[in-house]
Amino acid sequence: MHFKILDILRTQGRISVAALAQRVGVSRANAYTRVEALRADGVISGFSARVDHARVGLEICALIFVTVRQELWKQFRTALAQMPEVEYCAVTTGQHDAMIQIRVADVAAVHRLVTDQLSTIPAVRATETVIILDEVLRRPYVLPSTPGSSEPTPTTPPCTPGTSQFGMTRFIRAADGRADLRSGTDSED
Repeated sequence: MHFKILDILRTQGRISVAALAQRVGVSRANAYTRVEALRADGVISGFSARVDHARVGLEICALIFVTVRQELWKQFRTALAQMPEVEYCAVTTGQHDAMIQIRVADVAAVHRLVTDQLSTIPAVRATETVIILDEVLRRPYVLPSTPGSSEPTPTTPPCTPGTSQFGMTRFIRAADGRADLRSGTDSED
């Protein structure tokens, strides 16, 4: 049920609780309780608006792969946080140490950001820039699913009434689990 709720919220974040309840087939109170549980467990960390970047004048998206001087990571992170053009940054494996995604008005702005800002940071050893020609697919978030299926499926056992399967450890009483322990006595030592 939680995955169904998250799937709907992915594309309709402003849906009313009543409409959400109807779509997933539960009562309004149940839907409200489940959404609040997802928020309390930290699964839903907030709500935001999706912006059409071209309509606000940010028509160019680029990925900048950065090689960082290892002893200066803190300086790199601090400098990057001061750049409003940076939409996303991730530490990566492979040839480069980090990947930065930026959104700017034009290619000249990409050039200025790389040559006038990034290259002047002592922590930056090298950069490689890739202009994104077309964003084929962008989802607000992904959910677990089985291969070949578009329907999300839970990866954890269903929770017991009154508990959430997100952000909590599922406990089984010792008495309930003993039958499983006894049947598995064929240990290989």
